[in-house]
Amino acid sequence: MSPSSPNKRPTPFPHYYTTPTTMNTTDEAMRSVIQGPADVEWRYEMRRECQEILPNLYLGPFVASKSLDVLQSLKITHIVCIRDAKEAFSVRPRFPDRFHYMTLDVEDNEEQNLIRLFPGQVLALPHLSFNHHQLSWEDALHMVQNRRYCISPNGGFLTQIKEYEAIYKANVALAAFPQQNQQRGVARRKRSDDDDEDEARVEDRKRPLVQSYSQDDDAMQT
Repeated sequence: MSPSSPNKRPTPFPHYYTTPTTMNTTDEAMRSVIQGPADVEWRYEMRRECQEILPNLYLGPFVASKSLDVLQSLKITHIVCIRDAKEAFSVRPRFPDRFHYMTLDVEDNEEQNLIRLFPGQVLALPHLSFNHHQLSWEDALHMVQNRRYCISPNGGFLTQIKEYEAIYKANVALAAFPQQNQQRGVARRKRSDDDDEDEARVEDRKRPLVQSYSQDDDAMQT
């Protein structure tokens, strides 16, 4: 996130981490990423504050977004407001002239569909961790929990995050070999066209021959 100016509204909401990235990280460095800062001791009152999950990306409660001084001190420019639709009256953008907001109505229950929000939206921190650090869904969840200990996703959300990992890995595989996949697609289309031609020839062979008679043949028969 770029620093915000007190009198200038930032650029429209960007789509962060929508393209899979590849990072070469050692096992020791990866463990350090997952475990988080070792010198931070969690205190109960920290539930009311926001914590940095990824560089310049913070996660916190709604109360943390109500303090203009805090937001400006963290150089926040864009805010994702995730709420239940029933909370719309009280949980809403507080400083729309200072920051860009994205508001998502999400119910905290196991029936809520989260995957539909992933492709191009900034919502689930484990999803961002898939992209940014190439983590498994379990390691990504642990990475977030080790920075904000009070989070507790419901069972439905955890299941969807696990399912999304397979979708993400498929996207990574496609992005790694775009030309090869394109060539395979052309080859599949060519095989399909050839199969259609073969089927047409077979149908022609099965079709009965129709004998035609000329006017002279009709005259000879009479």
